[in-house]
Amino acid sequence: MRRLSLPLICLAAILMFASCESVKRFLNRDLEEEDYSLGELYVDEYVKEVPYVPTVSDEARRSGNVNALGIERGPDDNEELYNAIQTWMGTPYRYGGTDKNGVDCSGFVGHIYRKVYNINLHRVANDMQEDVTLISKSELREGDIVFFTNSKGRVSHVGIYLKDGLFAHSSTSRGVIISRLDDKYWSKHFYKGGRRQ
Repeated sequence: MRRLSLPLICLAAILMFASCESVKRFLNRDLEEEDYSLGELYVDEYVKEVPYVPTVSDEARRSGNVNALGIERGPDDNEELYNAIQTWMGTPYRYGGTDKNGVDCSGFVGHIYRKVYNINLHRVANDMQEDVTLISKSELREGDIVFFTNSKGRVSHVGIYLKDGLFAHSSTSRGVIISRLDDKYWSKHFYKGGRRQ
């Protein structure tokens, strides 16, 4: 007979004897406030946010100088990057997800890097640091990875830097969106940028 681990036995006991509501409270509390590793993937903290809506000048709008994400186009912008991200916009967040039915932060970043740069990254946000050279916020350039820590100080979230303080990522509350680095939560939890080697 196969032996069950103590955490699995405890979880089974909780599920057998607890109400659905108490199980939801337990899972929500632990997945938001604790650092659990399930299937070797760090769980992103739940961050309730309003997506950033880019604003462009009337002149840029009239001239069509706006990229696929609705951001004013610059002469050095990587159109392939913006187009690839656009196809994922609005995809719901799903822990462990890697496709357009639902994707987590590292699944999204990994897909974009394979598509745009033909680079395979580690699957877990924390491990992606091994794939890049770490840089400061002031050094960020389009296409760099941005790393964020959770409330325990561990790297648990990643996104792709665009420009002008904007980054694309799979948000736990909104799915794939654009956010600002100077947002209250992201500014507090920003760790480092990462540039592909």
